[in-house]
Amino acid sequence: MIRKISLILITTIALTVNVSASSDGELLLKKNNPAEIKECWEGFNRASFALNQTLDGVIFKPLAKVYRKLPSPAKTGVSNSLENLSHLATIPNNILQGDFKQASINTGRFIINTTIGVLGIMDVAENFGLTGYEKEDYGQSFAKMGAGPGCYVVLPILGPSTARDAVASTLNFFGGDPWYNVTVKNDTQYFNDANYYTSKGTAGVDFRAKNYDSIENLEKNSLDFYASVKSLYLQDRQQKILNSKRVTNTQNDSDWEEIEN
Repeated sequence: MIRKISLILITTIALTVNVSASSDGELLLKKNNPAEIKECWEGFNRASFALNQTLDGVIFKPLAKVYRKLPSPAKTGVSNSLENLSHLATIPNNILQGDFKQASINTGRFIINTTIGVLGIMDVAENFGLTGYEKEDYGQSFAKMGAGPGCYVVLPILGPSTARDAVASTLNFFGGDPWYNVTVKNDTQYFNDANYYTSKGTAGVDFRAKNYDSIENLEKNSLDFYASVKSLYLQDRQQKILNSKRVTNTQNDSDWEEIEN
C-alpha cells in the first residue's frame, strides 16, 4: 500500500518538474543553488513533514534508541551491509554519468564485499585498495544531464526531496534498482518483498541512530525545524550533485554529513 501511494504521489509531482539543459559546472551550481529552489507546495510539505515527525516519534526514534545500544561491531556490520546493497543503484548511475572507472571500482567492491565480506558485513574491498565509495542516484544523474531541480517537496515517509529527484526515484520501480528487481518485482527463489522493505526500514533506523543527538539538537535549537531541515538538505544535495568534498553541516548516512553540535 505504501509503495502504491508513493508511486501515485511521485507520478503527480512528475507533471510539474522542470527540465532545462546545462553542461557547464558553473551553470549547474547556479541551477541547483538551494536559495533558488522554489517552495511550491509549502502547505503540503509542512503537513508531510509533521506526519514524518509523528512517524519518527512513534517508530524510528524508539527503534534507534534500541539500535544504538547494540555492540559497535554489530552496528558497523549492518551499516556496511546496507552500503554494499547501495552499490547496486550506484553502479548504473556511475555509468550514466560517464564515470566508467568508478563504475568498475564499485563493481569490484560489490563482488568482493558480497563474497569474501559475507554479504557486505565486512568491507574487505578496502584491503584491495578499492576505497572512496560515494553513493550516486538517478537524481544526481538527471542533474548532470541538465535537469533542473524543480520545486522542493517533502514526501510522506521518504522525507525531503525535489521534484526532479522524486521523479528520478520512480526509476527504481521500473528496473533501475537491481535490488528491487530481485526482491519485489520478480519472483526469485532466494529473495522476496520482505527482504527489500526490511532493508529500507533498517536503513531508516540506521540513519536515525547515527544522527540521534544531532537531530535532537537541531530540533531543540531551531526556531523553525522545518526550514532548518530544508536548508541543510538542499545544501547537502547540491554538494552531492557537484561531487564536492566541502563539508555541509548536515547529517551523515553517507548522503548527509554530520551536524556540528
